[in-house]
Amino acid sequence: MDIRKLEEECDIEFTRTGGPGGQHRNKAETAVRVTHRESGIVVVASDHRSQHQNRIAALERIGKRLEELDRKKAAEEKRKRRRPTSPSRAARERRLSEKQRRGRRKILRKRIRSDPDD
Repeated sequence: MDIRKLEEECDIEFTRTGGPGGQHRNKAETAVRVTHRESGIVVVASDHRSQHQNRIAALERIGKRLEELDRKKAAEEKRKRRRPTSPSRAARERRLSEKQRRGRRKILRKRIRSDPDD
């Protein structure tokens, strides 16, 4: 991805960080925090004492993360949707026979009506 185009899509902040580099690193805002607006990915680079080098490093890292994200999305889209399996013939027959048994049981529970003509 083009670094300039990527830079336009991101918010860039400069901060101070500790670590090796001593006074030069602590008094200057050399660390770079890059936030990609669309995806919300945040990358911090504070490897070098130079703000320019850290900016390039951060933009390269965010470019790699975005490519990785695109690859994952493409892989998910390629994946076939799962088709649910249909019940087997034996399972269907068991279900129907159970329904019939339940129906017969309900019929047996009914009151026997006496015929008014008798």
